Amino acid sequence: MKASKKLLSKVEIYSGLPRTIYILAIVRVVNAMGNFVYPFLTLFLTEHIGLSKKDAGTYFMISAFVQAAGSLIGGKLTDHFGRKKLYLIFQGFAALCFAPCAFLGNSIWIPRLLITAGFFMSAAQPANSAMITDLTNKDNRKSAFSLLYLGINLGFSVGPMIAGFLYRNHTRLIFLGNTVSIIIALILLSIFIEDTLPSKKEIEESKAVNDTESAEDTNVFKALLRRPSLSLFLVGKTINAFVYSTIGFVIPIQMTQIFGSDLGSKYFGFVMATNGIVIIISTTFILKLTMKIKPVINVALASLFYAVGFGMLGFVNSFPLFIFSAVLYTIGEILEATNSGVYIANHSPINHRGRFNAVIPLITGVGFSFGPYIFGRFIDSYGIRKLWIMCFILAFISSIFMRWLRSYEIKHR
Repeated sequence: MKASKKLLSKVEIYSGLPRTIYILAIVRVVNAMGNFVYPFLTLFLTEHIGLSKKDAGTYFMISAFVQAAGSLIGGKLTDHFGRKKLYLIFQGFAALCFAPCAFLGNSIWIPRLLITAGFFMSAAQPANSAMITDLTNKDNRKSAFSLLYLGINLGFSVGPMIAGFLYRNHTRLIFLGNTVSIIIALILLSIFIEDTLPSKKEIEESKAVNDTESAEDTNVFKALLRRPSLSLFLVGKTINAFVYSTIGFVIPIQMTQIFGSDLGSKYFGFVMATNGIVIIISTTFILKLTMKIKPVINVALASLFYAVGFGMLGFVNSFPLFIFSAVLYTIGEILEATNSGVYIANHSPINHRGRFNAVIPLITGVGFSFGPYIFGRFIDSYGIRKLWIMCFILAFISSIFMRWLRSYEIKHR
């Protein structure tokens, strides 16, 4: 009886959303579940293609620049030619890049095709995000973004596990699986979703309303600067991204130092599994608990969970405490992921949604991109323990900053 009530409660939170949001959630599950290639890309490039670690690193650097360019181009085109059309075209080209890789053996052409696929997938992402903003409003965006976030993580929980079984003996199926998942997602999108690009009439009508989503007759950067609250929000979000980037870089190093190479890598796997389990189990509950709290305040709470979850790692040596830390910072991740997108959507001009969804991830991604480089130099000079103290201070400052931002909004409303 209790289990059925809990299930009913979860369903109620996500009920009443536009039908197209449910379709987009399924599309994201399928895409994430079929994301076989990228979790094992480093191993594939070094073991199958034979690239050195240095060359593999160069590949990832080139890929990052290409994806950034793709995102900017896709965002610009999305606001002019339509969301659905651009998404279908770019994702279709990505599928065409993945398919040949299944038949090229260990050819050097595979990395080149994967870089190209990354360009097209990045170009398609602003269209996907803009559709979500178009299809929702300030009243239902929390539920919509939470459902889509949950869908992505459900897919990512299954996809890499399947890819793990295929990687050693059935590498060809990894590329084919990626291709098939994209095709299925495109079929669903083409059949069930109409294009959501705002009409000229809607854009003109929005200008008559003094609202954070009103259209802007200017370029994307000026439109962003005309929204000081959003610009300030991105400062705090960038700090959070910087702190959160420690997960894949610093934690495995620390666990290897404490528990040894073999046990440390296994324990890190459990830590990452904890992250996924907490997301799947807790996202709906956390959404229900914080539904009536303003998005910026929820992100301030997320920063506090980061501060405690990462800060405590400067003082722990036991595996259970690493797991407890993972639970805390994952709660922070849920709060931020389900609220930051809502805040950005609520402050995006109706005619700049594609471009905002292209530019903003690049701005906040600076913290995530430069984090490992800075952490490595910091660890060499001061050690891992002091790094976690620095992360605590930064996350705590971000929390205070976000709370102040809410006061700033009220004052300048």
